[in-house]
Amino acid sequence: MSYSSITNAMTVDVEDYFQVAAFDNFISPDSWDSISHRVQNNTFKILDLFAQHQVKATFFTLGWVAERYPDIVKRVVNEGHELASHGYAHKKATSQTRQEFREDIIKAKQILEDISGKEIKGYRAPSYSVSKKNLWVHEELYDTGHQYSSSVYPVKHDLYGIPDAPRFTYQCKNGLIEIPISTLKIGSKNLPAGGGGFFRLYPYALTRWVINHINKTDQQATSFYFHPWEIDPEQPRQEQASLKSKFRHYLNLHKTEARLKQLLTDFNWDRMDKVFL
Repeated sequence: MSYSSITNAMTVDVEDYFQVAAFDNFISPDSWDSISHRVQNNTFKILDLFAQHQVKATFFTLGWVAERYPDIVKRVVNEGHELASHGYAHKKATSQTRQEFREDIIKAKQILEDISGKEIKGYRAPSYSVSKKNLWVHEELYDTGHQYSSSVYPVKHDLYGIPDAPRFTYQCKNGLIEIPISTLKIGSKNLPAGGGGFFRLYPYALTRWVINHINKTDQQATSFYFHPWEIDPEQPRQEQASLKSKFRHYLNLHKTEARLKQLLTDFNWDRMDKVFL
């Protein structure tokens, strides 16, 4: 049963459990190669799940992951999904200079295109790290051949967000398309409604109601995201993380896969480019 006739965009941010911003303080990128990797198995599991439900999606993939696991890229493309960029090394745009950011996105785009043989049109900033202070990100993306970004979260959050950004797809001055993560407007506030940790935090019935509301009341497609590590409750635990980070990262991991299966059944889904471009 589909709750709405609108087709929504399903997206996956392809990164491993140790690459999240919450663990930046004590897991250095220099040590990534020596840590047990789980991203390929988890991404393959997601691809199997999408195949079972006949869903196509967009995979925003780290260049670092693609270099080490080219089979992820090949499966994504061969099975009809959209391959897009998540940058190279999951470094927040807010912590990079403009030149560093440019070099990062060029490197990632090149790696993904070389492995896949496909043009990379889309980009998503790690941790939605586009703020009012670094809107030059959109200029650099357009200048390096990207057609769209899905990097703005129109919410107030301690780590990211532009609360007064448009809630739905808009064109930047230079022509780049920005596709914000979905939110629910309550009064003057936007509440996160696009997946990730909030998909694990909210009861599933609330997520379903919100997506249905955006489809029917706003008459808009939802942009939904999650990560491969979110379907992996067996991942190694990072005991040195703060209580807040542990709560955010480990909350309800054991429930994600079942909720995802329900979500794939309850709504119509497709790739980002097919839904919004």
